[in-house]
Amino acid sequence: MAAQSQYEQLARQLSAIGAVKRGLARVLPNDCPPGSIAVLNLLDLHGEMRMSRMAELLAVDMSVTSRHVAHVADRGWLDRSPDPSDRRSRILRLTPEGKLLLTELSERYVRALGHYMENWSDEEVDQLISLLGRLREDFGDCRSIPGRLTDEPAPAPSDQPTARTSLQGVSDTSRTASKAPGTHSRPTGRKPEYVPYESFRPASREHAPDTADTAQDFEDTP
Repeated sequence: MAAQSQYEQLARQLSAIGAVKRGLARVLPNDCPPGSIAVLNLLDLHGEMRMSRMAELLAVDMSVTSRHVAHVADRGWLDRSPDPSDRRSRILRLTPEGKLLLTELSERYVRALGHYMENWSDEEVDQLISLLGRLREDFGDCRSIPGRLTDEPAPAPSDQPTARTSLQGVSDTSRTASKAPGTHSRPTGRKPEYVPYESFRPASREHAPDTADTAQDFEDTP
């Protein structure tokens, strides 16, 4: 296993990869950001696939995948047709226009890499290809990370008093809290109706943001 100092140096070098990506992005057409290129390359490499498979290969959230796919489809570079086995799903296919675009982009990339890496030997380029492929494979599906990867201690408890919950599920502090300024409710003279604790349910997380979306690889999205 490599020493910690080596990982620190590697982390610094990887953080500088953004400059390389930006340099290569300058050769792309204005309406073809890196996310669109990734979608087209995956279709060219793996053939037709469902949207869920595309999201898996991109290692990003479905909402991010949908934006990239829509951007590419609107320009006629891929086709979205109903899945015969599941009408709710769509099959993504590369169109002839998309293949022509990939050919043009490949030529642009080759010229740019040849310019910046003209002093590299063939063996060095092969080694870089192998190591980058291995690194990406070891990271696997970046949409989810099993467990914590750091040894940070748990956050210290707050010094502020917390509201205790009674057996009936009602906060003790809510019984004695003073009325906030600006409110207009008045005493009714009736006793509060306590709800049994078992009837409480956590709020729905249906619309909670997916953290995978924030971890997506692409700097420029359509």
